[in-house]
Amino acid sequence: MPITSRPSRWLRYLAAPAIALGVIVALPGTGPSPASAAPVLTPVSVTFGQSHGAKLAQGNLLGFNDFHGSIDPPVGSGAVVAGVPAGGSEYLTTAVKRLRAEAKAEGRLSTTVGAGDMVGASPLVSAAFHDEPTIEMLNVMGMEITSVGNHEFDEGTDELKRLQYGGCHPVDGCQDGDPFRGADFTYLAANVVTKRLGLPLLLPFNIRIVDGVPVGFVGMTLEGTPGIVNPAGIQDVNFKDEIETANKYATLLRLLGVKSMVLLLHEGGAQSGTPQPVDGCNNFAGPVVDIVKGLRPEYGIVVSGHTHRFYSCSLPNSAGNNVVVTSAGTNGQLVTDIDYSLDKKTGKFASITARNVIAENGVRNADGTFQTNPDGTFVRNPALVDAAAKRLADKYRTAVAPIANRVVGAITADIVRDNQANQESPLGDVIADAQLAWTQADGAQVAFMNPGGIRASLSYANSPGGEAPGQVTYGEAFTVQPFNNLVVTQTVTGAQLKDVLEQQFVGFGGQTVQRVLQISAGFTYTYNTTLPAGSRVSAMALNGTPIDPAASYRLTTNDFLANGGDGFTNLTAGTNRTTAPGFDVDALVGYLGANAPVAPGPANRITRLG
Repeated sequence: MPITSRPSRWLRYLAAPAIALGVIVALPGTGPSPASAAPVLTPVSVTFGQSHGAKLAQGNLLGFNDFHGSIDPPVGSGAVVAGVPAGGSEYLTTAVKRLRAEAKAEGRLSTTVGAGDMVGASPLVSAAFHDEPTIEMLNVMGMEITSVGNHEFDEGTDELKRLQYGGCHPVDGCQDGDPFRGADFTYLAANVVTKRLGLPLLLPFNIRIVDGVPVGFVGMTLEGTPGIVNPAGIQDVNFKDEIETANKYATLLRLLGVKSMVLLLHEGGAQSGTPQPVDGCNNFAGPVVDIVKGLRPEYGIVVSGHTHRFYSCSLPNSAGNNVVVTSAGTNGQLVTDIDYSLDKKTGKFASITARNVIAENGVRNADGTFQTNPDGTFVRNPALVDAAAKRLADKYRTAVAPIANRVVGAITADIVRDNQANQESPLGDVIADAQLAWTQADGAQVAFMNPGGIRASLSYANSPGGEAPGQVTYGEAFTVQPFNNLVVTQTVTGAQLKDVLEQQFVGFGGQTVQRVLQISAGFTYTYNTTLPAGSRVSAMALNGTPIDPAASYRLTTNDFLANGGDGFTNLTAGTNRTTAPGFDVDALVGYLGANAPVAPGPANRITRLG
């Protein structure tokens, strides 16, 4: 008989660590429309060996990644997937529950899984309560196993453990008046090990029994997590290589009799060119490709994330066999529906198919288009709302409304975070200008902003609190900058300023990913990526005057960058560091109010030659 119930929490939390303590340290590393109308595309399909006449166990995975506390549906340009309005916790829950019911009707044991970043970089409705609403929402959805992602470490390792095990926040307490009981699901962190003991911070793996056949789940974040989170919160852990860790636990799971394995991995890739279908794998590339190439053959499925892209691929592993590799985009707009069968005699995967299903939230017209409100936003479909999810979401929406709906400023048009050809964005300009204005009393002359810290665009038509078009609420500003980073000003030389800008590009100062910083008004420069590392930046000027390599300048960034985040280690070399009052979102709020209405930034401060 298949096992259909989850084990009790104490058993889940004690069983695997007991195994780990006994085995891991000795194990060497190795290389009104109905819900059923949600659109799907052609699934990827992989068959393993000959299973004709074999007795098969039937399983199902429902996966998503990079939820980022998206209690509410996305708005603006991010409101649609493939032309379909999608996302929002009430609608995602409906999609998950429907797909789970379909799997059960087919005799499949369904397991709901995630690939990290369930929390962090969250809108105010979740972030104001330290992402407790998101954990509780995932409980309502029936999440069972997820890997950690880099954003699970935004508030540090102790806070991550609190989200897993429960308890009131050590500073803010239980703000909603109810005890916080933590996640009903299991966070996996196989490659995050404590410096003191060298053991995983949380459970490394989980085993599910599917009609008598064990299936192993190993979960991890990208090894590069320390470079993209605030170092202060992860001083007690190390992040290990993905391939080595995955294969180490594959060896252990084999010893436990597990021959079919799923990797929940917070690292991914992306399609390129056109088209990019929801279920496509067109011109696919990214770190996950090489990771899969190094995996042991027991891994038949990789549920991935981090890149915020959707795809459904078949990629070769270390034995040259195909592995199904999926991602469901971001913000709960898609669910990956994975059906698999297991050979009951060998315990191995026999077949796997995967498709991405859109968590639709709109009302369809007869011609297939979607109804819109007078302001151009999509009409939400009440028939697709899950009642339990709505009750929970409404509880927190009500609690946060007085803060979130406060009007703080105004804009003249959409201010988007999308980069232009020179890798500068209108919203990046505005944020850099805001941080410069926030710190000019401290002598600031230039401000830089990391593009990864800009999480959403500002939409002119969006009106979450019923405010007039163009007015911006605190909640909208917080959605743009949700990290509560400090604003830091320090003194750097002109030569150091150039080194910082050179470190935007791969190959200089250990940088491995190109990240072009957003810059404040008055500062200009030119870059050419075809030139050798260290000589790509030129023509730096401040208000038209060339930057003097020997002169000193006051530079403002957030503390994430100032502490070397995103690989900008050269920013740690500044002197006379001071910290402004409040957080980075306060700088943005102040700027939107003092300069209302704010126009989109020109995105012309950086010149790209190649």
